[in-house]
Amino acid sequence: MKQLVGWLSLKDDNVRYQAFELLQNRSAFFDDVYPFWDIFSEKLKSENSYQRSIGLMLIAENVRWDTENRMEEIIGEYLALLSDEKPITIRQCIQSLGKVASAKPGLRDIITLRLISFDIMTVKETMRKSILLDILNVLLVIRKEHKTAEVEDFILKALSGGILDKKSKKQIEHLLG
Repeated sequence: MKQLVGWLSLKDDNVRYQAFELLQNRSAFFDDVYPFWDIFSEKLKSENSYQRSIGLMLIAENVRWDTENRMEEIIGEYLALLSDEKPITIRQCIQSLGKVASAKPGLRDIITLRLISFDIMTVKETMRKSILLDILNVLLVIRKEHKTAEVEDFILKALSGGILDKKSKKQIEHLLG
């Protein structure tokens, strides 16, 4: 395990990505990647966007094993990636928040607040639809267990706004039930 975690920092994309995938898949079933949490947490502050993404995604995979409440300690740093300079890192952060919210019910309110207050107009126009869909998908996960007027209002505004196309709106409406 230690070797795979070490390979996450290599410059060789192929080796780094394969190590990441193995650790990500392993984390879905076993808690033996969780002891490397602090390493993943440090990656959130990396100058390299790939390293930030690796850190946030491996944290999301291991949050299910977090009996020490480490996620609660780093949620601010984690959510700071919603303002990352790289749109792909923003998307990966948003997508990972569904796993965090499912595993950590106590963090649902702060996650919801940050997502519904995300200023979609600050990202490139070509990324707005994708990011809005990512946000809606996470809010729908949270909504199953924790329905609030703010989430309902956000979803309604997203469906009546001009960012989503008809197909996307139908998909969200279908998921709403």
